Amino acid sequence: MIETHLIKLPHGITLSCRMAGQAGRPVLMFLHGFPEAAFVWDTLLAHFARPENGGYFCIAPNLRGFEQSSAPTDPDAYRPKHLMQDISALSAAVCPPGASPQLECLVAHDWGGAIAWNLAAAMPQLMKKLAIVNSPHPGTFLRELQHSPAQQAASAYMNFLIRPDAEALLAADDFRRLWQFLTNGSNGQPAWLTESVKNQYREVWRAGLTGGCNLYRASPLRPPRPEDPAAAGVSLARERLTVLLPTLVVWALDDIALPPALIDGLADYVPAMQLQTVAGATHWIVHEQPERVIGYLRDFLGQAE
Repeated sequence: MIETHLIKLPHGITLSCRMAGQAGRPVLMFLHGFPEAAFVWDTLLAHFARPENGGYFCIAPNLRGFEQSSAPTDPDAYRPKHLMQDISALSAAVCPPGASPQLECLVAHDWGGAIAWNLAAAMPQLMKKLAIVNSPHPGTFLRELQHSPAQQAASAYMNFLIRPDAEALLAADDFRRLWQFLTNGSNGQPAWLTESVKNQYREVWRAGLTGGCNLYRASPLRPPRPEDPAAAGVSLARERLTVLLPTLVVWALDDIALPPALIDGLADYVPAMQLQTVAGATHWIVHEQPERVIGYLRDFLGQAE
């Protein structure tokens, strides 16, 4: 059974978390992206909490600014150091006392992956393994944003999301623009996007969209414009980019915002990487093919380090 609990962290942030399994068991933590929320991981939480599937304690926090989690209004409160502090503190709160590394695996998608990549590079002691689903590594993402017109075009939506009126525009006409995110801009509706799932999204979005937009406002990793150098003005130290942990990367190849060029050269930053590419799947592969994602993760968790 999946339950939701509010966890107040020592630095004053409260995260609304979906949980399954028995506290005290090895922990799997799942981080969502935009415009999603923790509920997107429910199928995986339920699966891996079962005794026959490892009996993990599974937790998926709503990131700050999402659902019922704390939602500071200042965009600077969404800088990576603050997001990393949230997840580090949450890990300490839910992992068995004395566990080191704390998490059996950190699993992340989209913006959750941006946090996870940074944590794995800066604080590898927090986890034994890392699993990433369609979330670009900052090294390859910066390279593509600086030099690839295709990636700049694919990421142009980021400069829409930093507009001061972005929240109002996204909420208009029953969140029409947000549904377009989830349908890859088409008029068709994917099979997974049932009315029940749409209502879960509506509930999250009605709680507020400023936190999600502030993720983009706080980050310079977006396409440059004449009035804003954005990614063109960024340089990242190599030590901030190298991830030495065993890492699973699942990459859906039909992701229109994150083309496959983003996995070119990824092994240079992540030498202990396993890469699984999935043709015919989009950015929303966790919704589209949860059993495939579960299978990859199950195999990865079962392998010796």
